[in-house]
Amino acid sequence: MNYLTESYVDGLALNGAAMKNGKDLARKNSFPKLRKSPDGELLFGECKGSGKEPYRCSADFVKPDSPVFRCSCPSRQFPCKHILGLLYAYTAGQAFDTEEIPPDIAEKREKAEKREEKKKEAAASAGSDTEAGKSKRKTNKNALVKKIAAQLEGLDLLEKLVHQLVQSGLGSVDAKTLKMLAEQSKQLGNYYIPGVQAAFKQLLLQLEAQDNKETIYTLAVEQLTLLHTLIKKGREHLIQRMADPDMPMDTETTLEEWLGHAWQLAELREHDRVQKETKLLQLSFRSYTDEARGEYVDEGVWMELQSGHIHITRTYRPFRAAKFIREDDSVFDVIQPTELFVYPGELNARIRWEEASFRPAQPDDYVSVQSRARSSYPEAVKQVKNQIKNPLSDKQPVLLLAFDEIQQSEEEDLFILLDPQGKSLVLADLPGEQERTTPLLPLLPKEALKGQTMLVKFGHDMKLNRLAAQPLSIITPTEVIRLQY
Repeated sequence: MNYLTESYVDGLALNGAAMKNGKDLARKNSFPKLRKSPDGELLFGECKGSGKEPYRCSADFVKPDSPVFRCSCPSRQFPCKHILGLLYAYTAGQAFDTEEIPPDIAEKREKAEKREEKKKEAAASAGSDTEAGKSKRKTNKNALVKKIAAQLEGLDLLEKLVHQLVQSGLGSVDAKTLKMLAEQSKQLGNYYIPGVQAAFKQLLLQLEAQDNKETIYTLAVEQLTLLHTLIKKGREHLIQRMADPDMPMDTETTLEEWLGHAWQLAELREHDRVQKETKLLQLSFRSYTDEARGEYVDEGVWMELQSGHIHITRTYRPFRAAKFIREDDSVFDVIQPTELFVYPGELNARIRWEEASFRPAQPDDYVSVQSRARSSYPEAVKQVKNQIKNPLSDKQPVLLLAFDEIQQSEEEDLFILLDPQGKSLVLADLPGEQERTTPLLPLLPKEALKGQTMLVKFGHDMKLNRLAAQPLSIITPTEVIRLQY
């Protein structure tokens, strides 16, 4: 099982604590019995626990894309630390004795195979897999109309709150006003518009900030523009859908998501937003807190090696349930999803997959990334500006740029990125980013600062009052140097 690497096991862990606990079990030799089946597809063993009886755990890779994990412990986290420890022991090269598959696991395998056969028979009776996959699901029109009516009512409430804020003037907003608006904004949670509600909460958080007033008001005006557009376009879209419930959903922009629609994988498949035989390499990763949504967010930036598209993965972990949701982490292998689902979006569409195989990244992969980089900064900047003109679009898109060299301006203490034609682009740490990355550039090897490729995040620099780009990573022919972590 060449795909079973330490980074693969890291990706299975729900969070950093589970990862650490699993590694500690393997390091402390907590497994008196380590076994594997003759074909190597099943790993199983016993792990010392707090009681007299050890915990019996196993990892079944009879289907590598969808392994099955089992453990006798009572942990609500899954995979638990015992399963992770078993896998870490294997990746660390600890000795696994060969033994026949235990009868209970063999019986469970047999039952699983029968269930799979029944599913195939059911699919066959409903028609071919292709036609079944493309068949449109029936819409409950009455329920949809009721939901839309509630959403329209919620947009009316939002409009009143925004008008109330604007009429009183941003300069007159005090702590008492913000507290009152925050209480009123909670009502938006009753109208199925969580994205809109989060946008209004973000405005209130901006006005609460103790930063420079000019910066606060600039951000607040941008957020008010977003809210105004959401009210206008959202209302138009919902009214059209109420009049015609069979009207197709908007699969080109993020409007549906703003209005609270959670895309199901079956819907994405129905709208042909699924790709096969793709290969992905992660170029950057970060975790941050979204106070407006009340969630932790794990965000990865990936390149689709065949097309060169830059995609984003996001795992949302609500504060209250964070410990029960798997925490994403950096990935250094090339991932090959069985199916790649692409959400509606623009430059950096969100992606997701259910099953995937892993392989170590090779020099050819890094060279492939470099070959996809944009070599003309004016064209890249034009594309970015065209996107951010739309209030509903992502204001900080990510692009891959080829660069000739990085220069530092002593007068302004700025870093300048030069493209192969000599055109320049200012590098700066963007507002809202938790980690500063530009100060790390002088610490890199000289060979990494010339003739390479840089992944950058564009945004409006308030101090410079111009478009700037924050470096996220540098890609060389042999590695990805990550500046954000």
